Amino acid sequence: MRDVLTEKNINSLGKGANIFLHMHKFEEFMMMYSCAMKEVKTKFEILKDDMTVRHNRNPIEAIKTRLKRPESIYDKLKRLGCEISVQSVIENINDVAGVRVICSFVDDIYEIADIFSKQDDITVLKIKDYIKNPKPNGYRSYHMIVEIPVFFADHKRPMKVEVQFRTIAMDFWASLEHKMKYKCGIPETQGIMNELKECADVIFEADRKMLMIREKVEKSEKLTGKKEINFTA
Repeated sequence: MRDVLTEKNINSLGKGANIFLHMHKFEEFMMMYSCAMKEVKTKFEILKDDMTVRHNRNPIEAIKTRLKRPESIYDKLKRLGCEISVQSVIENINDVAGVRVICSFVDDIYEIADIFSKQDDITVLKIKDYIKNPKPNGYRSYHMIVEIPVFFADHKRPMKVEVQFRTIAMDFWASLEHKMKYKCGIPETQGIMNELKECADVIFEADRKMLMIREKVEKSEKLTGKKEINFTA
């Protein structure tokens, strides 16, 4: 089957996005994104272990991964007005592979993102800081589009991965907002938008206060010289 799909071909097969599932090249291409996603996840797992052992603290609470579904890829290409093809996905969509890093505190996000971005095989292509500049509905997260070389059996290929950094509280809000919007089909009326924004602000204030408490504890430990050793990850 040809890589480039015309509107006529898509309509003749019913649900357009399903055509991706029958394309050998598309399956190969998704495999490559999956490998890139695993490479990035492994990097964060190593950082998590390193900081736990050497610094006696673990700023990374969880690492999640996801690959965009064929239907989502198709819908995004249509929204962007792009050609429906594998090459078009590579050129126009940066978040086919995604890794989400859940951190304990807001300052951990910036620390881990900085350490990660300085690794010599990581190329940062784009940054969007929705923590300092939240979306109108209150969404907060730190996004990076990175490129990483992936070694396959017969070649090396640079692959793009989107990395999202959130606190536990930010992830809680974003997960519920996504579930209401996409799973339950709740419309984005102004009233609901205002309520979501209010909840996001309350959660961010809780994040800020928890960071202040941690800083007070650390200051107290320095003054007293006492520190509880935590052997758990």
